[in-house]
Amino acid sequence: MGLFGNNIKKIIREIRARNEYYSNDLNKEINELIDDLKSDYAQHSNVVSDFDSFVHELNGKLDTADTAKLEDFLQRFSKVDRNAQKGLDALYEVSRNQRKITSESLRDIEEIEFELK
Repeated sequence: MGLFGNNIKKIIREIRARNEYYSNDLNKEINELIDDLKSDYAQHSNVVSDFDSFVHELNGKLDTADTAKLEDFLQRFSKVDRNAQKGLDALYEVSRNQRKITSESLRDIEEIEFELK
């Protein structure tokens, strides 16, 4: 291994450095997306409950057809809100998985470096 040992060690160090760089960059981008989405969601999180209150105020003032349309719209609007929350939850999971994969790959590289010593 004397002939190729230094080259292999150098290649592994380069792979490790690239892996850390790209992983950190990806983690940073994911966290920025989470912060943006969380901020946007927080600004609008009370809209569904406000609209729900508004619909219930109008229930007695509208005919049944208009009330049914408004209730249907409220249900669809609530689904959009749930989907936004699920999107935020999914980004949290992506972030967690990315951190897990990063640590596993760095651990694998460390094992290879240790075996080459």
